[in-house]
Amino acid sequence: MWRVLLLTLTSLLVLASAAWAALALSYRLPGPTALRYAGAAAWVLLSVLALVLLWRHRVLLGLAGYALGFAALLVWWNAIAPSATRDWSPDVAKLATGRVEGDVLLMDQVRDFTWRSDEDFDVRWQAQRYDLSRLESVDFVTSYWGMPAIAHVLVSFGFGDGRFLTFSVEIRKEKGESYSSLAGFFKQYELSIIAAEERDIVAVRTNVRGEDDYLYRVDLPREDIRQLLLAYVEQANELQREPRWYNSATANCTTLVFQMMQKIVGGLPLDYRLLLSGYLPGYVMEQGGLQPGLSLEQLRERGRITERAKQAAGRTDFSLAIRQGVPGW
Repeated sequence: MWRVLLLTLTSLLVLASAAWAALALSYRLPGPTALRYAGAAAWVLLSVLALVLLWRHRVLLGLAGYALGFAALLVWWNAIAPSATRDWSPDVAKLATGRVEGDVLLMDQVRDFTWRSDEDFDVRWQAQRYDLSRLESVDFVTSYWGMPAIAHVLVSFGFGDGRFLTFSVEIRKEKGESYSSLAGFFKQYELSIIAAEERDIVAVRTNVRGEDDYLYRVDLPREDIRQLLLAYVEQANELQREPRWYNSATANCTTLVFQMMQKIVGGLPLDYRLLLSGYLPGYVMEQGGLQPGLSLEQLRERGRITERAKQAAGRTDFSLAIRQGVPGW
């Protein structure tokens, strides 16, 4: 009985690793699509052979052969390095960087595009100055395009002069490339941190792509807000120096923010809603991070900014207009 149990567990391990390896080869093996799929199919055959040998009492031969092949695959996988010099899509062609001089945050490559469609837009990258002594608020926006469990998360910092600086952790798309959450597990995309004006990065989602957006003001001490902003800047600077891979589980629009917040406040629990980001507001509320005195449904209803964003298109007071009626504003 113990032998059968051990063989079963070993077989499950082989099957799981074989599934990962086949997907890795199908996404990242150099060459045309047919070659990549052939490589994945060959790996599946290798794993089947290993399982046959395993159950026919040739355990050492089956496992040793498979383990050597898998070790070689891992060497190849770890050698796949991210790049900073691909033919990038215009909206992620430049990465934000920043530096602090006294109480002034100097940001380079702040995106301020004017969007008419996903293909028709005016490109504008700007250098901006922000007075950290007037940093007052932090909000997050959840942007939905289909399933309620999945949303893109933006984090926006507000200043006393009415300006907002918004950060978005995204894939760094190449021209013609589209997003796949499955591909995001397999070194398909580099990571980008975009700093932008809300009239660009929020409006393109609500007004051009037809997404449904909700804004929540975060209940956070001002010093923690400052630390979070500077953590974003530090992460952006590191990314400019050394490119990284985006990962759908470990390096995305919520998990990077979680890692930064964990360093600032500590004690935050891991939770499935960090991956199913559409449910992130409920997680933040449970940590005491949303405006008190209202239910999550009330915060969500009053925080829906989709229609206000459409009505405020092109206005200089876009950020203030979308916040009308949002709790905390």
